[in-house]
Amino acid sequence: MKYKPIIIVAGEPNSIFFEILLKTVHKNKFKSPIILIGSKNLLQKQIKFFKSKVKFNELDYSKKKIKINCLRKINLINIEYNQEHLFRKISDKSNKYIENSFLIALEIINKGISNKLINGPISKKHFLKNKFFGITEYLAKMTKSKNIAMIIYNRSLSVSPLTTHLPIKYVSKKITASKIINNVKIISSFWKKYFKSLPKIAITGLNPHCESLDIFNEDEKIIKPSIKFLKKKRHNISGPYPADTIFLKNNRKKFDIIIGMYHDQVLTPAKTLFEYDAINITAGLPFIRVSPDHGPNEQMLGKNKSNPISLLRSLQFLDF
Repeated sequence: MKYKPIIIVAGEPNSIFFEILLKTVHKNKFKSPIILIGSKNLLQKQIKFFKSKVKFNELDYSKKKIKINCLRKINLINIEYNQEHLFRKISDKSNKYIENSFLIALEIINKGISNKLINGPISKKHFLKNKFFGITEYLAKMTKSKNIAMIIYNRSLSVSPLTTHLPIKYVSKKITASKIINNVKIISSFWKKYFKSLPKIAITGLNPHCESLDIFNEDEKIIKPSIKFLKKKRHNISGPYPADTIFLKNNRKKFDIIIGMYHDQVLTPAKTLFEYDAINITAGLPFIRVSPDHGPNEQMLGKNKSNPISLLRSLQFLDF
């Protein structure tokens, strides 16, 4: 097979994911086959509810053989999940279903069938239960990957938070030189592998205007020395820049990616600029993992108004 399949874990069953998936595969063609891991029961119900014409081919994974029908839009590995009503509130009842979906996805990847994974939105509150900050960290644990980086990617500008879904009161304690250096190395390696170039990187400071009234200033003591070290290692990097001005048009256009010290410092401006036209990439795993940059969005269930652009961008990114 010329193009390895894209594995899709459907994720939280009570989310907008099936809606946006049906919209995406109905209107677009991809060179790579799609293997969807999720509930046949729910998929059939959603196809009927949204009056979709999308067809799927069910794979018999019980025999450990995968015969992909490239003429179908979706090749489905069914994960049993019985739900009487089409939509209901998110709860712990879907945890085992989601876990089984990931386990099969990782098994397929470990067999070398694919090296590309997309997961639909998943509730951190219910599935992760405070054991992990996010799916990024969950997959790192599952694959024993020690150094990873979250990248919110858009062709115009990408961002990466040094700390991910971490309460703000803990952020300063997690800012270290080794964390900054590892993050930059992972991102640079990712850029060279997939874009054949060295990224132009900006790093924000932690404190407003990169200044602090405290005796210990993280910008001076940790961030600046880290940048100096990375420059000596020939990384195309500069900073620290005040977070309140780095995203101004004439500033951001100089860079491929802006690394911030915490989640909202860089994701808030990125989502303001690009809205749903961005994808979440985990760099540093033994495969490439991408997810649409939005959550389950329970409020939009069944309304047929959800924007599928982030899933489309995810599939386009992995269609190689």
